[in-house]
Order: sequence, then C-alpha cells, then structure tokens
Amino acid sequence: MTAEGEKTTPPAGSARRALLGRLSWGLADQAASSMSNFAVGIYVARSLGVTAFGVFSLAWVTYGVVLNVSRGLATDPLVVRFSGVPDASWRGAVARSTGTALGVGSAIGAACLVAGLGLGGRLGPAFVCLGVMLPGLLLQDAWRYAFFAAGTGRKACLNDLVWGVALVPAMVVAARVGSVAAFVLAWGASATVAAGYGYLQSGIRPRMTRARAWLREQRDLGYRYLVENVSLSGASQLRAYGLGAIVGVGAVGAVRGAELLLGPFLAVLMGLSLVTVPEAARVLRRAPHRLGRFCLLLGGGQAAGALLWGSALLLMPGRLGEMVLGDVWHSASQLIVPISLGVAGAGLGTGAAAGLRALGAARRGLRCQLFASACYVGGGLGGAAAAEAVGSAWGVAAATVSGSAVWWLQLRAALREHVQEPIREVRTS
Repeated sequence: MTAEGEKTTPPAGSARRALLGRLSWGLADQAASSMSNFAVGIYVARSLGVTAFGVFSLAWVTYGVVLNVSRGLATDPLVVRFSGVPDASWRGAVARSTGTALGVGSAIGAACLVAGLGLGGRLGPAFVCLGVMLPGLLLQDAWRYAFFAAGTGRKACLNDLVWGVALVPAMVVAARVGSVAAFVLAWGASATVAAGYGYLQSGIRPRMTRARAWLREQRDLGYRYLVENVSLSGASQLRAYGLGAIVGVGAVGAVRGAELLLGPFLAVLMGLSLVTVPEAARVLRRAPHRLGRFCLLLGGGQAAGALLWGSALLLMPGRLGEMVLGDVWHSASQLIVPISLGVAGAGLGTGAAAGLRALGAARRGLRCQLFASACYVGGGLGGAAAAEAVGSAWGVAAATVSGSAVWWLQLRAALREHVQEPIREVRTS
C-alpha cells in the first residue's frame, strides 16, 4: 500500500500495452456502432430515394443534438471525473449518470412526440417515432461511456454488437413497411434492446431520481459541456435545416450521402474519441509534461487518416459508388473533396479538445466550441447561398480548419496555466 499522495508509475512497457488495449477496444466498439449506422444509412438511401433519405437525415441530425445534450450533462462529466477510480465510486456515479441520460431522453422525447404530431406530412411521423425511441437510444450511449470510464471497453463493444444483431430483423420489418417512420422505429427499438443488455452487463440500475443530484454535483462542468456539445450538434442541425430551406431536402440527402462514404474512417475517429479523454486524463495524472505531445499525435494522426481516406474515395469507380448509394451517389460524389478536408480539420481539432477536457478547462473549451460552431453555420449556409450543396461543403471545410486553430491556441494557453496551478476538477468520489 502506498502512502497518501504517493504516486506509483507502472513500467513503460505495461502502460503502453494497457493503452493500446484500451484504444483497440475503443476502435472495435466504434466499428460495431458505426457499421450499424452505416448499414442503416445505406439501406434507407437505397430503399427510399434521395428526398425521403433527406427526411430521415433531419431526424438523425435532431437525434445528434439530443445525444450531445445527454453527453454534456450525464456522461462527459462521468468520463472526466470517474475514469480509473475505485469501483464503488464508479458504480455510484454511473447510477446517477445513466439516470440523468434516461431523464433527458424522456423529457426531450416527449417534446419531439408533440412536435411530430403538429408537423404532419412525412416529417411528422418520423419525429413522433424518434420521440418514443429517445430514452432507449440515450441510455444505450450512456452505458458505452460508463464502460470506457471503467477501462472495460470490451463491454461497450459487446453492447454495440447486440445492437447490431437486433437491428437486422428490425430493418427487415421496416423495409416491408417502406416508410421513414418505420426505419426510425427499427433503429431505436434495436438500441433499446442493447440498453436493456447494458443493465445486465453492469448490474447497475439507472436512478432517474438522482438525476437532479448529479446535475448539481457536476454543474461546474456539466452545463459548460452542455453548451459546448449543443453548439456543435445544434450548428449541424441549423446547417441541415438551412440547407434544406435554401437548396432543398435533396441537398441534405446528398451531404449525408457523402458523409456515409467517409463512414469507415469516421468509425475510427469516433472510436478514438471514446477513449481519448480518459487516456488524456491518465496522461495528465502520470506525466503531465507529455499531454501536449499526446494530443498532437492524436490530432495529427486523425487529420492524416482523413486525407488518405478521401484520396481513396476519389479513386473509387463510379459504378461501385452507385452500388453503395444508388441514386444518391451522383450528387454525393461531388462533395468528397470538401467533406474530406472538413473531417481532417475536425480530426486535428479533437486532439486539442481532448487535452482541454482532461485539464478540466471547460471555460476555454466552451469558447472554442462557440467560435467553431458560429463558423460552421456561417460557412455552411453562406456557401449554400453562393453555390448550393457544393458551396456549403466548402464553407464547412474552411470553418473546421479555422476552428481547429483556435482549439490549439487555447490548449497551449491551458497547458501553460497548468504548469503553475495543477488541475482541481478531477475527482475520485
């Protein structure tokens, strides 16, 4: 047993192997999750055509906003403050965190249901179904982050595999119905199955009655992360709605189709994002002077990977693209270059964002995200007005590169501050 305040440093080889193991499970988990999402997107695009796919994409983008609300309030503080802590502390935090995610899903789901009933048309039923499915969707995501905070990424991966397996029969039924609402229901119902399995895996019951206590305990981080996350996903939603209003719903489907082409690489990007903040927090505790280099390697590697993947897409035969996306391919293929550059810029910025999260520098991170989101909306809609979907994609690419520069400037300043004043916001209970 070590004395209080004494640090033990594991051998470099074993620490490196442990890091690679956690990263590998993060990639495997996101591969399972993203391949499911990729399959859903491709299936809907081929089954319903570009316009209906645009409607589905609007529901998907709305889910992304709600998901980021849940992460900001529930799971981001969990990952920052309860990664690698004693099991008892982790379990208590997870019960409150997952209860908060379930409460967010129930509250916003009810609002989506009411909004859908008022909208009517094609979009209304899709939002009604999304509202019903949101609690299960958000709880499933919360289990993933809880498992990665505990360093048990294999459980998160298994949970996503269960979702993927449940998705197969659900998609078959939805295809027979042939409506956007049916596909939203199938996607959400299969996630709810995986959410139930998460309870069996952890043995922890989500406590919605403790959600208020969790929000109060984590208010110094949670509300800033909420604004930061929602500004990102909200900017994406505003861009999608604005693009639909300026150019048409088909343009939304084209952008989503191009993003699907980057699906395998985005799976890697998202898989790393599941473990980057916990790993950056571990680097900060064990070797603070290495945090900047860790973030630079992380962001630079992701940016290089995005550029390589985009180059490969440019060499893909048109016949293969039509086989994957059907009628969506022609419009989506014109957006490969700007969207690849945008993803590269975003990947570079995520390295700095992970460092700011690990440092608990929520105020700096919030400023960065608000700036990046404003650029994203301005570039996306300004480009749409100037040159439709292609202009929107180029505007977003320029915005993400600019935002990345701001993230790195803020990380540099935060690292200088940390040398003088060690982190205060990391807890173990």
